[in-house]
Amino acid sequence: MSNKELATFAGGCFWCMVKPFDELPGIHGIVSGYTGGQLQNPTYEQIKTGETGHREAVQITYDPELFPYQKLLDLYWPQIDPTDDEGQFIDRGSQYRTAIFYHTEEQKELAEKSRKALEESGRFKKPIVTEILPACEFYEAEEYHQDFYKKNPQAYKEERETSGRDTFIKENWK
Repeated sequence: MSNKELATFAGGCFWCMVKPFDELPGIHGIVSGYTGGQLQNPTYEQIKTGETGHREAVQITYDPELFPYQKLLDLYWPQIDPTDDEGQFIDRGSQYRTAIFYHTEEQKELAEKSRKALEESGRFKKPIVTEILPACEFYEAEEYHQDFYKKNPQAYKEERETSGRDTFIKENWK
């Protein structure tokens, strides 16, 4: 019987945050959704206004024996611009701000340690602004947002290219 835990990451457009974690040994599922806001059961139409306080996020169900939380963090950071407090790439607004939402004290400690290591690495000249926050209610996004990269591979590819995400990753993380 495998042990399952949750990890929640906001990294801008949730379409782009699924594929890097998907189909890896120890990852049992990834759900795109909304977290961190005041409104119960929000819709995409409400979220995209930037007025609900929610962020687009992914919630990952994983087996920590096969895929430790530290490994998730190591995959998370290179998917984002941790210095951008106004959104991510072409997607602007509070709903696209980055955050690590921890579910346990151990996750909090590991997230804080990884953020500090990134700050001290000198990789970025600007300060790291990705927040580390307690996990709160997570609302699953509409079905058409789930596994978007699989359902709409061409639109997904275009989103990554035109958003500036891939260029940033290549220049800053690879």
